[in-house]
Amino acid sequence: MEGPKRLEEGSGHAQISMAGEKPKTTMVELTDDQIKTTTNETEQPNGGENPLLKKKSKRVATLDAFRGLTIVLMILVDDAGGVYERMDHSPWNGCTLADFVLPFFLFIVGVAIALALKRVPNTKHAVKKIIIRTLKMLFWGIILQGGYSHAPYDLNYGVDMKKIRWCGILQRIALVYMVVALIETFTAKLRPTVIEPGYFSIYSAYRWQWLGGFIAFLVYMITTYALYVPDWNFTIHDDDGTSETFTVVCGMRGHLGPACNAVGYVDREVWGINHLYSLPVWIRLKACTLNSPESGPLRPDAPTWCRAPFEPEGLLRY
Repeated sequence: MEGPKRLEEGSGHAQISMAGEKPKTTMVELTDDQIKTTTNETEQPNGGENPLLKKKSKRVATLDAFRGLTIVLMILVDDAGGVYERMDHSPWNGCTLADFVLPFFLFIVGVAIALALKRVPNTKHAVKKIIIRTLKMLFWGIILQGGYSHAPYDLNYGVDMKKIRWCGILQRIALVYMVVALIETFTAKLRPTVIEPGYFSIYSAYRWQWLGGFIAFLVYMITTYALYVPDWNFTIHDDDGTSETFTVVCGMRGHLGPACNAVGYVDREVWGINHLYSLPVWIRLKACTLNSPESGPLRPDAPTWCRAPFEPEGLLRY
């Protein structure tokens, strides 16, 4: 009886002979490499690709999971924020659950940039992709938050270019992405592949990133405390066609309240007061409504700035 190994290799069978001929026995020995090659050719008929094996995904599962949880959190605070004030955005100072959504998205963008730009073989091609992606996010941000669907229940779409809102969440993410991705693209080849041990090695290896962050912080602090904010006016248009103009008295520097802060002044000068968000959350402050921290009718003695527009996604908030 032939051994199993000899039968598998085909050496235990005689060749079929023609009539009248004596069968000849041929011993065939196959090496391990030949066996593997024969097996691969049998199992992979489609151009050498095995249809049973899936290609390994390049996505990071933990980052996708965190992105999904952040989206769930965003939907939760949007729907439940009006009922539970601790979920809604803080009217001014403070931090609530809703205030974590945008930082989480920016953290996801930063991690994705670091993973996608580990190696930059072609700097010009990478810069082109970054600019195109930024323009796409800016375009869709203006479409979604620019005021095109100002009366969705009446199916009335369109926008008044004199009042379109230029800023928004997606625009904010787009500009942050562009700045950080460009810094990473131009400095990836300057950074050592292996960081040496030491207390300051992380600072020296990523010195350009630290420098960019420090410059942004310095510009923000100087503008906030050194820029002079004059008095300013705004106009409220009622549904009946009437309008009323209000004046906010400022004339100061370094004010951190809602009315006379330098951040709002920069937005009014750069974008124009008609292009700012017309329903800021500061209307829920105690100075504006007796129902604080929830929304409600204005107090009889509410200051004029309670009805003023303010851009929560303005230029200096990037």
